[in-house]
Amino acid sequence: MAYIDFLSVVHKVTRRDYLARVNDPEFPKAKAAELAKKWDYDYWDGDRRINYGGYRYIEGRWEKVARAMADHYGLKAGDKILDVGCGKGFLLYDFTKVVPGIEVSGIDISEYAVAHAKEEIKDRLRVGNAVKLPYPDKHFDYVYSLNTLHNLHSYELDPALREIERVSKKHRYICVESYRNELEKANLLYWQVTCEAFCAPKAWEWWFRQTGYTGDYSFIYFE
Repeated sequence: MAYIDFLSVVHKVTRRDYLARVNDPEFPKAKAAELAKKWDYDYWDGDRRINYGGYRYIEGRWEKVARAMADHYGLKAGDKILDVGCGKGFLLYDFTKVVPGIEVSGIDISEYAVAHAKEEIKDRLRVGNAVKLPYPDKHFDYVYSLNTLHNLHSYELDPALREIERVSKKHRYICVESYRNELEKANLLYWQVTCEAFCAPKAWEWWFRQTGYTGDYSFIYFE
């Protein structure tokens, strides 16, 4: 198990006004969170004050992440990979460009996201929950989950982490939101609309040990 940062290259390009997010008069935080947690149009393609404000494919945005992962884990044609919390499947699609012949699969709780996924890989995505993955033991060469597991309640984290370990036979990677100090904790509270597991790095590492998760990981901070 090692700390490897694949996501900062994407996360840090977004500029965030934390106070404006939490104080918006039309979409105050509680209202935004209520809408976001339906995982429907408002979460993906609705007003930016709720969440993404239009989650669209941008050429090259996720390709650099796919390439870094493929290079690090030595992924090749014929390997099977799974994205837990795949959203619209943009990263999976870029994997097919970076590693031609790779077999991609994705699962997400959002029916809306899967219905509006990248057409080229939509048939390889399914609606489901991270706490019970509908795949055989050791089925995938690489399983990853980005910015998803922190949306689970504490009682769901245990089965979700065990499921990722169960269905992967070789490589696994998790990235979740976290905080290192009170400023980052406040920013996380202000910005997030779906987070349920507010854990500092040592708490996340405790969860990994507790559940027998042996893969790699990293954290996203709201600085």
